[in-house]
Formats: sequence, structure tokens, C-alpha cells
Amino acid sequence: MGSVLHHSWTLTQPPSTPSCPQSLSDRVPQDSPSREALQRACAERVGKCQVNLGNIQDKKRFLSDIFTTIVDLKYRWFLFVFMMCYVVTWVVFGFIYFLDAWVRGDVWHQGDPEWQACIENVDGFVSALLLSVESQRTIGYGTRMVTANCAEGVILLIAQSIVGSMIDAMMVGCMFVKISRPKKRAQTLIFSKNCVISLRDEKLCLMFRVGDLRESHMVDAKIRAKLIKSRQTAEGEFIPLEQSELNLGYDTGEDRLFLVEPQIICHVINRHSPFWDMSAESLRREQFEIIIILEGIVEATGMTCQARTSYTEDEILWGYRFESCMSLEKGAFQVDYSRFEMTFEVQTPAASAKELQDAAGLCHGAHCATVLTVPLPWCCEAALQHPGLG
Repeated sequence: MGSVLHHSWTLTQPPSTPSCPQSLSDRVPQDSPSREALQRACAERVGKCQVNLGNIQDKKRFLSDIFTTIVDLKYRWFLFVFMMCYVVTWVVFGFIYFLDAWVRGDVWHQGDPEWQACIENVDGFVSALLLSVESQRTIGYGTRMVTANCAEGVILLIAQSIVGSMIDAMMVGCMFVKISRPKKRAQTLIFSKNCVISLRDEKLCLMFRVGDLRESHMVDAKIRAKLIKSRQTAEGEFIPLEQSELNLGYDTGEDRLFLVEPQIICHVINRHSPFWDMSAESLRREQFEIIIILEGIVEATGMTCQARTSYTEDEILWGYRFESCMSLEKGAFQVDYSRFEMTFEVQTPAASAKELQDAAGLCHGAHCATVLTVPLPWCCEAALQHPGLG
């Protein structure tokens, strides 16, 4: 039993440099075996998902929701789509104007004062195209026009005006939605580059820091965390991306944030946590990803904003704690964001939370008189000094 306790309470020896790495290449060595796994992460650090959807058979579903499809386009494709809409309508109606003028003979009677023209001053396709552009954009230079001598010309002009108004309305609506989306608001919501695992209130906890750079705060901000990990069931089924919820204080309301200052979000590693039986040594052998999702309402616009980030197993520092980035100056709290990423080494058991609880139970059962005067995480140290009591 003594050897088991000694193994459970070995202290970690974190790297000598406690400062956080600044880039992905710094976080993962070039020869690291899990570097490829990091590059295949489900989400980038900025929150963009890296799961590619392929072999979609029924693509007409995207056309049934054409508004969302257009809004989701990148700006270059967004502008290209509407530019092509304008060009196509100009060319189509210009061709119809030219065809009407050619059939009625207006093309061959230019300058004839006795001729009752349907479309005046259209002597070719180019002039008909200019008439189409002038009509749809309501320029109206006056040299080319549709007269009242033919009903089809009037109907054609009305149809082009309606189509042009529909394109204008759709472009303005899509552009307004696109530029007013709170997607860019997430750029001022920042997450620490690393998670840390250390003791807090005598419990092993996984922690990361989140902050808001703007003075206009998020309303009703909520935070969630998902552990994404592959596993094989007892029946042999392989689940490539199984999602497990990490409790960030849902039952106590601690998952609802008031981001007036950077906050350290804490996940207590208990028997309901996926990290319950994970030690510092086994952590280095695991391959998983933690997706952090922060949602809230933008105070200025009232629209819902979502910011995401991810952490892999190589970005979790065991035996570290975040440095404070707040100070009291001249009667007000000051936040120093240059210290947002800073961590420092603390004494932390390398054992899993399950091993800590088992060892603490043994210590309390065999050595209560001495152990109860010692903080829970270090009770086993007293038991190791008196192995006969175990």
C-alpha cells in the first residue's frame, strides 16, 4: 500500500519556463507525435471549425434557404453574385429591347420623322443595352426611350423595374445583415492560450482565462465546454468525435458571467468529470480537444454573439496557475492585459483526482489524529512519513 500511495502523490516537475508559448509551433515540438493530431483539431484557436462536409447529395436544400446561403458567402463571392445579377438582367432585357426594335423595324427607320417607333434611338444591341441600364438604374438620359406606341414595350419596362427593385432590395437586406452580424464582436473576446491544472480549494481543477477587451459588456454571457475525444465501445463501435460536457458551474450558476474583468473559469475534476482518472502522466498520452463556447448578447445591438476556442492535450499545463492581472490603483481596479497569459508553477500532485480521493480516504481512516490537521492534498505526505499507520 505504501508504494501505491507514494506513486499517487508524486509531485510534478513542470518545465523551467512558466511563461506561455506564443504560437502553435512553440507549443508543440516539431518531432512531437501528437503534432499531426493538433493539426487535425476540430476547431482552430480562433474558433473556426475544421470539419469539412463532403459528398452532399441534395444540394438544392441550400437554394431553399437562399438568403442564408448568400449571407454566409465571403465578401468577394457576395459582391460577385450581385454584380452578375445586375449584368445578367441588363443583358437579358437589353436583348429583348433590341429584338423588339428589330422585329418592329425601329432599327431600320432611325431618323424617319414619319415612323411611329416603339423604342426610339435604338439602332443596335449596344444602344439597346444602354437603354436597359438607364431604365433599370433610373438614369434616364432622354435620348433612348420606350414610347406608348406598343404595349409590349410598356410591359417590358414595368417588368424590368420590378426585377431591378427586387435585386436592390435583396442586396441591401443581405448586405445589412452581413455587416451587422456580431461575428466581429468575438474578436474582442479573448481566451488564454493554455489551460492549467492545479489545486483550488483542495480540489484538482482545470482552469482557463477569458476576457473582454471592450468597455461595452456582453449581456447574459454564458460559457460552455465540450470534450471531444474518440473512443471504442464495448461492442467494438468506433466513435471518432464523441462529445462530453464539462461542468463549468451550471448547477451553481457560475457558468453565467459578468465580464467586467478577466475571469478564470474553473472545471472541478470530480467523479462526473471526464478527467476523473487522468493523471499528469496519462495526460501526455491522451489525444483530445476541449471546445470552449462563450455566448452572450451584444449590448450595443442586442444580437447574440458567440466566441469559440479550443485546447488540445499539449496546451494543458499541469501544475501551473494563472497570475493575477488586476490591481487596485487610485481607488479603482486596473486590468493589465499584458499579464493575461502569464502563469507560474505551483506544487501540484501528479496523481489523478480519483487517486487523490482514494489516498485521502486511506489517510483519514488510518491516521485521523494527525491527518485532519493537515490540508487534504498533503495528508498522504504524513502517511508516507509514518508507513506503519497505513
